[in-house]
Amino acid sequence: MKGANIHLEVLQKEPAALVKPESETPKGLYFLSNLDQNIAVIVRTIYCFKSEERGNEDAVQVIKKALSKVLVHYYPLAGRLTISPEGKLTVDCTEEGVVFVEAEATCKMDEIGDITKPDPETLGKLVYDVVDAKNILEVPPVTAQVTKFKCGGFVLGLCMNHCMFDGIGAMEFVNSWGQVARGLPLATPPFSDRTILTARNPPNIENLHQEFEEIEDKSNVHSLYTKEPTLHRSFCFDPEKIKKLKLQATENSESLLGNSCTTFEALSAFVWRARTKSLKMLSDQKTKLLFAVDGRAKFEPPLPKGYFGNGIVLTNSICEAGELTEKPLSYAVGLVREAIKMVTDGYMRSAIDYFEVTRARPSLSSTLLITTWSRLGFHTTDFGWGEPVLSGPVALPEKEVTLFLSHGEQRRSINVLLGLPASAMDVFQEQFLQI
Repeated sequence: MKGANIHLEVLQKEPAALVKPESETPKGLYFLSNLDQNIAVIVRTIYCFKSEERGNEDAVQVIKKALSKVLVHYYPLAGRLTISPEGKLTVDCTEEGVVFVEAEATCKMDEIGDITKPDPETLGKLVYDVVDAKNILEVPPVTAQVTKFKCGGFVLGLCMNHCMFDGIGAMEFVNSWGQVARGLPLATPPFSDRTILTARNPPNIENLHQEFEEIEDKSNVHSLYTKEPTLHRSFCFDPEKIKKLKLQATENSESLLGNSCTTFEALSAFVWRARTKSLKMLSDQKTKLLFAVDGRAKFEPPLPKGYFGNGIVLTNSICEAGELTEKPLSYAVGLVREAIKMVTDGYMRSAIDYFEVTRARPSLSSTLLITTWSRLGFHTTDFGWGEPVLSGPVALPEKEVTLFLSHGEQRRSINVLLGLPASAMDVFQEQFLQI
């Protein structure tokens, strides 16, 4: 989708509809685990569809009808968030329905510009935000908007609360929705019982859990973000660049066995180091790397196939900025590798118990939070118009968040999306060009 970004005009039809499950579903309070509690943020994504064989005339009806059917399997999404007697987030399964909006754009789909980088101002018009919500409880777990374009294409825009599912769960939901739209059975029916991740009684905290540590901003990075405009850019690491980076990442290191590292380890180490340099952190400033690890297979026993909640746990690495930037890239790779190794069944159960006792939220001070979507199959979603020509996020949720998205031929390239103050972005770009 090329072309200069234009002023996108979208007319949302009033009023929004509420799509309820097609048949009766369980009522009452639906338990959310402690892994769900910590990430009640709204994630906005868009999926762009265009088929040579089929126009967009019936897109709204097809997608709406399929939503009603798939909600029978994913019934908590039709409920509303509330607070449980224990003071935690829970879902009241009211069958109120998913908010669904029809919209029309005044242009063709390929005129909306480059969606490979988040652009909340333009792309935000393709999702439906509940504008008068005072807090997260007033935002439905899912809202959907279908926007028809003049060219016969359409965009499905979704706002989904992360407490309902992680990337894998969300992908399985959207793909199931597409399967229902095509008259197919669900490839992976959801496993809905989240009580399998209840905290232990009594809780047993076995790890430090530095993901929650508040780090002092000695370098006054915060003021840089307030003084300068934040630029959002997308850096494409094609297979050739990834290969070069992996070579650099294993140089000067005896500890990297077999002289190899994964793409995730190399990219995370590079971005953490380059971003720390770009923000000119003082050498004794502590800096933290946070990223989610999929725990589905690491739990003992593993989580059931189709587990519909958050099966991810945050892991971390903390070191001084000077150490990170002055030592070779292989040092940072080693730190990332250690953080991944830390995630075992014991670590994850300890994290669940830690929240039970402290109700703490992970701190993002002096932190880089990496979110990886490169392994998620959102690009396979098909409602009957073929796979999306493009799909991706509308915005980065916080300034500390960097996103890895797969891209290009056979999805072998990775786009790294991040936001930095203008002066820091220039320094980051220079380091990218030096690979």
